[in-house]
Amino acid sequence: MQEWLPSHHFGEHAAAVIRVAEVLRATAAQRDREGGTAWHERERLRESGLLSLAIPHEFGGLGAAWTTILQIVRRLAVEDSSLAHLFGFQHLQVASVRLFASPEQQSYYLENTVSRRWFWGNAVNARDTRLSVTRTPTGFELNGVKSFCSGSRGADMLMISVTLGSEPADRRFLAIPASRHGVTVNDDWDNVGQRQTDSGTISFARVAVDATESLGPPGVASSPRATLRNLIGQLILTEIYLGNALGALRDAIGYVKQSARPWAVAGVEQARDDGLIQLRIGGMWPDLKASLLLADDALHAFEHAWNLGLELSAQARGKLALQIAAARLHAGRTALRITSDIFELMGASATTRRDGFDRYWRNVRVHTLHDPLDYRQKALGQWMLTDALPDPYA
Repeated sequence: MQEWLPSHHFGEHAAAVIRVAEVLRATAAQRDREGGTAWHERERLRESGLLSLAIPHEFGGLGAAWTTILQIVRRLAVEDSSLAHLFGFQHLQVASVRLFASPEQQSYYLENTVSRRWFWGNAVNARDTRLSVTRTPTGFELNGVKSFCSGSRGADMLMISVTLGSEPADRRFLAIPASRHGVTVNDDWDNVGQRQTDSGTISFARVAVDATESLGPPGVASSPRATLRNLIGQLILTEIYLGNALGALRDAIGYVKQSARPWAVAGVEQARDDGLIQLRIGGMWPDLKASLLLADDALHAFEHAWNLGLELSAQARGKLALQIAAARLHAGRTALRITSDIFELMGASATTRRDGFDRYWRNVRVHTLHDPLDYRQKALGQWMLTDALPDPYA
């Protein structure tokens, strides 16, 4: 199984990644039962230095490639996809600064993220329109609520999206301290999966935002490159699906070898020698391997697109979105199937809350509903029949 979780992808960061993964694995099932905020594990992430992977060397960061960062998301999700989610979304907010902010803003936010070891939360959910924004002489005032604010409990900084009109260019990203007067991060996340992502709501009451805290220019609609943020989010979800599938299959194999009992009519002494169990588990690997290959290809394609900078065309961006959609669709459906079917391998004794093997399915199920897979499949079908590329702002 270890060869399924290679560390060579992580380069000089491998030791730090493995240390964090081991910390997460030790208490993952227990913390899933408890929910709440993983304060200790968040601090281990902060101390690891891995929160600055996406920050270029010129700002003091580690300057890692996106392929490395996203494969680390996958590796951490094998152990604990809630903390992998927070890790991935940290880099999504850093990417927001890199894509949307002015040079002066980039220097401020990125250098401080490194030197002050900032943890970023977000209030970016574009579908939640309950947050109102009013222009003021010095910037903006925020009032209302945002939901699905992952990582915001205990965060140092918040990335917030607001809409000033109906056009893509009217969407603004604001970066403010989480301690800003009028900001209340609510402890109200209690969903069936991703139990420790702190993805509840944030309330805003007359929150003042200075104009210098509104990212840009260039802003969110300046170029095809600026629309890559959405694709990073898609890739993070893809890697979380894969991490859960890998973790579930690893644990199932271990359980079959060590604890499961063969069915009475199987005619064998050990569950691992049961032909039906071998048949089922043998069918899981080709599907998972295909998902891993699709995801890896998408990661490399994204890296290439990112490195093109402003030379990235709208056509190339659209083709990349379709490639990522295919990877995410395959990974999501494969992960849902594997995380459910492992119980057919392990048997009824594996359904204890103590073992918590069901957390893998619950985590994938919650994430696949955030951005329904059917719409990604529809986009692929629409392109195949009409050559239409996906809306970069959807």
